[in-house]
Amino acid sequence: MSDTSRLVIVGYRPKPGCASALKVLVRSHVPRLQALGLATERVPICMQAADGTVVEVFEWRSPEAIEQAHADPEVQLMWGEFAEVCDYVPVGEIAESAQLFSEFATLD
Repeated sequence: MSDTSRLVIVGYRPKPGCASALKVLVRSHVPRLQALGLATERVPICMQAADGTVVEVFEWRSPEAIEQAHADPEVQLMWGEFAEVCDYVPVGEIAESAQLFSEFATLD
């Protein structure tokens, strides 16, 4: 990780009936950001909580890349796709995060 890159952890709670669509989006998320030069080449880690919430860990290229994402029409479109199938949740609200060693299932 560089001095300016930023690792982030995000929780996506699928809306009813949208778990499969969410998994498809999560798998395409970082490659789409990488294609725009906003995320590093670090391979994201994706996992699933017992309640179906998907957790993703990935690396933004820099704080400026995060700001650029908020103004990029392609990213806005992608985030709209996420909003249709999930709700964003703080990782601290995911039950597994309360454990000293938080265990999650792999994303199938």
